[in-house]
Amino acid sequence: MNEERDGDAAAAAARHARYGRLPGRIRFEEMTEGVEAGPNGGVRASCAPEGAWKYYACLALDLGL
Repeated sequence: MNEERDGDAAAAAARHARYGRLPGRIRFEEMTEGVEAGPNGGVRASCAPEGAWKYYACLALDLGL
């Protein structure tokens, strides 16, 4: 039983020597960022349904079918 504890302690010491310690915790406030929205609500382009086919990839159109 003592041999297992010695082996576990040696393994833990080897891991600590190799990897060190884990980085510190990051607070939730440090992970979020508040950004003011613009007057248009984030929409930059208008929708044009008649010209929308130009912007989508279609294998049939690429092959000329």
